[in-house]
Amino acid sequence: MPDRNGKRKTREQLSKRRVPELGYYFIVTDTKETEQNYLLGLRDSIPKELQGKQVIKVCRAKTAELVNEALNMASLQPQYGEPWIVFDRDQVKDFDKIVSVALEKGINVGWSNPCIEIWFSAYFGSMPPYQDSVSCCNGFAQKFAQVIGQKYEKADAAIYKKLCHHGNETQAIDIAQRRLSEHIRNCTETPSKMCPCTTVHTLIDEITRKVATSRSH
Repeated sequence: MPDRNGKRKTREQLSKRRVPELGYYFIVTDTKETEQNYLLGLRDSIPKELQGKQVIKVCRAKTAELVNEALNMASLQPQYGEPWIVFDRDQVKDFDKIVSVALEKGINVGWSNPCIEIWFSAYFGSMPPYQDSVSCCNGFAQKFAQVIGQKYEKADAAIYKKLCHHGNETQAIDIAQRRLSEHIRNCTETPSKMCPCTTVHTLIDEITRKVATSRSH
């Protein structure tokens, strides 16, 4: 990152920056549309008065490079960076391995099985038992059209705003957490076998709770 003289700042200089009180989130996803648009919408929803206190950086990398990119981003702010990767099971062959390697290296993981639309579905009150991405996307698209009256587009830049406005984010988090807990109680803790399920809600819950707590003070 260049300074005013056009020189890139060293990691030591970056580390001396004021620490954002509500966290500095580095989020890497492997899509340039759905997940990225959703996360950018989350970032843009932060109230203006808190945008300097909570920082969210979103970037994209190939699926196989998610972990390395998250580590690289986090290394720029090693004292307080919160690295995350967000991706779907979909057709990813090394899905479980990517999740386990990330966790071993201290990277948080927001995964969805079979795809991110299973998490979006929770905004409208349920996580139907879809077992593949095609049926999940089609099912969510039908629900989206029914609730919002618009055709669902995976490249919709306003997807986060629409889900929050027409759905219920707090309820969605509760639904996703209950489903995750059910899988764990049933001794199913391998992400690829936990379907339908997601952990994206843990990221959303953490960020929105911090915002709500800060605004109430």
